[in-house]
Amino acid sequence: MRVLPLLLLPLIAMADPKQDYARGVLERSRGNDPTGWFDKALEADPGAWPLAAEVAGLRRMGGDIAGASALLREFSTAHPERLEVQLAYADFLRESSPGDDLAAKLAGEALEKTLESHPGELAVIRRLFRSYEERGMREESKKLFDQVAERPGAGPALAAAEMARTLFPGDDAEARARVDAVFEQAMERSPQDPVLARAASEHFRKSGRLPQAVEMLKRHTEAVPTSLKLRVRLGVLLFAAERGDEGEAVLKAVLEIDPRQGLAHQALAKYYRRLDDPDRARPHAVEALKIRGGDADEFVKLADELLEGDEPRQARLLLEKGLFHHAEDPAIAVKLAIATRRDPSTRDKAAWRFREAEALSGTDGPATEPAFQREFAECLIDSGDLEPAADRVRTAIRGYGADEEAELAGAYRRLAAIFQQQGRSEAEIRPLLKRAEALDPEGG
Repeated sequence: MRVLPLLLLPLIAMADPKQDYARGVLERSRGNDPTGWFDKALEADPGAWPLAAEVAGLRRMGGDIAGASALLREFSTAHPERLEVQLAYADFLRESSPGDDLAAKLAGEALEKTLESHPGELAVIRRLFRSYEERGMREESKKLFDQVAERPGAGPALAAAEMARTLFPGDDAEARARVDAVFEQAMERSPQDPVLARAASEHFRKSGRLPQAVEMLKRHTEAVPTSLKLRVRLGVLLFAAERGDEGEAVLKAVLEIDPRQGLAHQALAKYYRRLDDPDRARPHAVEALKIRGGDADEFVKLADELLEGDEPRQARLLLEKGLFHHAEDPAIAVKLAIATRRDPSTRDKAAWRFREAEALSGTDGPATEPAFQREFAECLIDSGDLEPAADRVRTAIRGYGADEEAELAGAYRRLAAIFQQQGRSEAEIRPLLKRAEALDPEGG
């Protein structure tokens, strides 16, 4: 028999479960089985719950359900005071053997025992309620609901509402009245709780009672004026309740505090559009899109509105944001070039925007459209490049459709004006004006 040197005995006695655990983690990262190292660490430190959970998980993954169950059962028996252990054991029984009546019964019994040692613990009650429902024990479920519904506080109110959705039909007036009362009482005690306020408001909204839904949020926002997200939600609900003036006032007050509340801008934009007031809607639509981002088409469509409303600067700023989000989108680049030229503060920087747009667009993209070519021509005229400008107008003329007679006539007249600036002969200019006259006699 081999005798170990005496110098090695202290090293063996000083075995460290942390080192064994670390070795297990290392072996797993290498693709090796770490079970032996974790088992060794647990033997050295049998009270370490993270280790026990790790080993149980490995056994379960390896198909050793009985071994995993035995480990968790022993640990939960040894540590009845540790709630996370009891919940983990009950969850394991329920999840590891779905459809197994015995496992479901054992899980329920474990939860009942845990509830005795942790009375009122909602995490246990929720699981036990689900266990009763899965086993068809409706009377036991209702008893749990009654207990929770009578308790004060936001947590019990949310749990009671969750249980009621399972226990009672949606049109059960008596059950709904009980949940109403639970939320009302909870909001009286804890109006400052944002989770409770949102849940209470949604409870009434989903059952078609907007005035009560609004009231829940009003109580909360009066208690906590800094709760901006729920103040925005209140404004949206006021719009839905046809109380537009109040909703508008609430959202404007929020934006005075924080102008970057995108949902507030979005709600106001929709409200003003419903009132057929696009001038008031546009600024909010712009801010909403800048804040939350959106599809390239959204940026282009809103920029078109701004340009049509003679707001080139706002269109340019919006499209610059759009190009940041969609750096390769040619439609945004095309519209940005146009807005840059129309904005007096950036007109002298427009040329490179046009060239950038053409590069992104390619040979068949939006930069080939007549509107872009006409605008590019104006940019070239601004810089004195008359011949390239004339080429752009000619390209635009070739691109107009048969139903765009007024636009085509305008292009002919613009080309004639360029020819005049170049000092060309009447023989070259007169045919252009005649074509324009034939297409659009009143446009001259």
